[in-house]
Amino acid sequence: MMTEHGTEARPAGALARVRRPVLWLLLAVFAVCNAVSSIADVNVFIGVGFGLATLGCAAALIAQHYETRRGGRT
Repeated sequence: MMTEHGTEARPAGALARVRRPVLWLLLAVFAVCNAVSSIADVNVFIGVGFGLATLGCAAALIAQHYETRRGGRT
């Protein structure tokens, strides 16, 4: 008897509903950290890291938007 494990057992819409708010939260946190590190006197690589993380979250949100739009899901 085989059982399904992982995300394949969940509906795709349920995973998207959980992923979107987490990405928005991470985007906001990383953007604030990027702004604070730009104002504060910290190493430039820390600011670059937060900037890249912010950009990655934004790109993931855009990709998810187009994926759900193309698939017809909300």
